[in-house]
Amino acid sequence: MERLEDARPERRSFVDDHDNASRTGAPSSLAIHDRGLATMIGYVNKDSTGKTLSVSMKQNINRLRIWDGRSQTQENTDKNLKQAFMELGKLKDKLTLPDAVVEKTAHIYRKAMAKKLVRGRSIPSVLAAATYAACRDAGMPRTLNDVSDALNIKRKDISKNYRMLVNELDLRMPLVDSISCMSKIASRVGVGEKVKRYALEILRKANSMEITAGKDPTGLAAAALYISCVKHNVKISQREISIASGVTEVTIRNRHRGLRESLDLILK
Repeated sequence: MERLEDARPERRSFVDDHDNASRTGAPSSLAIHDRGLATMIGYVNKDSTGKTLSVSMKQNINRLRIWDGRSQTQENTDKNLKQAFMELGKLKDKLTLPDAVVEKTAHIYRKAMAKKLVRGRSIPSVLAAATYAACRDAGMPRTLNDVSDALNIKRKDISKNYRMLVNELDLRMPLVDSISCMSKIASRVGVGEKVKRYALEILRKANSMEITAGKDPTGLAAAALYISCVKHNVKISQREISIASGVTEVTIRNRHRGLRESLDLILK
């Protein structure tokens, strides 16, 4: 039995001496269905002395490998976690999530499993909701649309499961910063620094006057960017900003009108 070799930097064992750089296997992780603590039978068909195994012994070892793999996912919980964390691996690549967010997602999903919240619900949709919650907790600008597109799941299903996780697990989610949302939208539509700076100025004034309370930060960011585009004669339509931000054109128009009236902005 041996642990899978890890390609990441050496993890050293300091039991015997400080110069021992022998590998101790991959670190444990919540994003692995067995937390990375299980062992596996190696595929090197040699004994401890380096001699090749006999044909009959190879057959016995192969049979043991099969049963060893099956035994690790025999329980329904293990099967559920294995499927969920396979989806999490896809999300990590598509959304470029750091390890800390991946671990937080796995932690939230395991808590949902412990409270039997996944039962009767789609595994990918609950995992997507846990991922969105982890991103919000870490302050990463990932929207529901980003997660929805990555897993090809309806946005409303993720939103529904997200509210369920927040309520049932008593999660405390920080507010999304409209300024970080604006920077992301601006990068997508490809506007210049002058336009972004004026949009940031609008959002800072709106925050200082406390007129952003209760409003969707993404909608405010999209409206501020549109105002800045009009101010600097940049030909970016509301539809283009709507597609880049995932906010409807109606919301952009409403927030645009509200910001202009509240901040008394004059557009030339």
